[in-house]
Amino acid sequence: MLFKLRVGAADLAAGRAAAGIIGELVVPAPLAVTLFEDAPPAFVVEAYWEAAPALDAIAQALAGLATKLGAPSLVAVPEQNWVALSQAALPPIRAGRLVVHAGHDRLRFATQRHALEIEAGEAFGTGHNATTALCLEAVDRLARARRFKSVLDLGCGSGVLAIAAARSFPGVRVLAVDNDPLATAVARANARLNRVAGSVRVLDAMGFDHALVRRAQPFDLVLANLLPNPLIALAPRMRRAIAPGGIAVLSGLLDHQAREVRATYAAAGFRLVHQRSRAGWTALMLARR
Repeated sequence: MLFKLRVGAADLAAGRAAAGIIGELVVPAPLAVTLFEDAPPAFVVEAYWEAAPALDAIAQALAGLATKLGAPSLVAVPEQNWVALSQAALPPIRAGRLVVHAGHDRLRFATQRHALEIEAGEAFGTGHNATTALCLEAVDRLARARRFKSVLDLGCGSGVLAIAAARSFPGVRVLAVDNDPLATAVARANARLNRVAGSVRVLDAMGFDHALVRRAQPFDLVLANLLPNPLIALAPRMRRAIAPGGIAVLSGLLDHQAREVRATYAAAGFRLVHQRSRAGWTALMLARR
């Protein structure tokens, strides 16, 4: 038995913001979060858990969006229904030239080089969350401007960013690390599914704490869709891990948290290249001086 949370949103921006908050700030984290249209222009956010989450805590996390959201409701659903509904509800997500789609759209995108197949599951990262979408857009933006040979995806989750890098930068070597064995298993499977296992190596590790990560330094590009406190703590090591002129793409930041992270990285020797926000979330593109 699974538990489904349902929250109505007045518009797309509110729906994206609510999905981001539920996906990243609610504990325990949901198995999946979906956002889809419901009698336009309204939208609906749905999230799924194996054990019933605290509805009061979710309502409190969403309090800042209260004027744009309906009251959250929680119901128990059979697991097989959740799988069917979650896949049917996930539309493809476009981030520049990149497209992230689920298995039911495989034939539709089979011939497109920049299409990534990622199923909703227990590892974070399908592109439907604003933080992941912002990182994907950053990867595509960088791919239009320069080439990268060595990339690190910190906290890789489903592996979507590592796979996007492998598709975007010809000849690149990508290391993807996560401290959750479930996430790394999913990332390896997704790398095989997307035919990039030869250029994406997935490691079970915390941050930079792996011998292969240390030996591969310095990287041309580091992708880190984490949370502000880990990103701040990693700033000194991030500088050592990135080559001069190399790029760090940081996300997982609410808009009001971006300033502190940006200041920390400026003190560590990075300059801001680009900053973009969506639905209450921000991504930073920084270059090592």
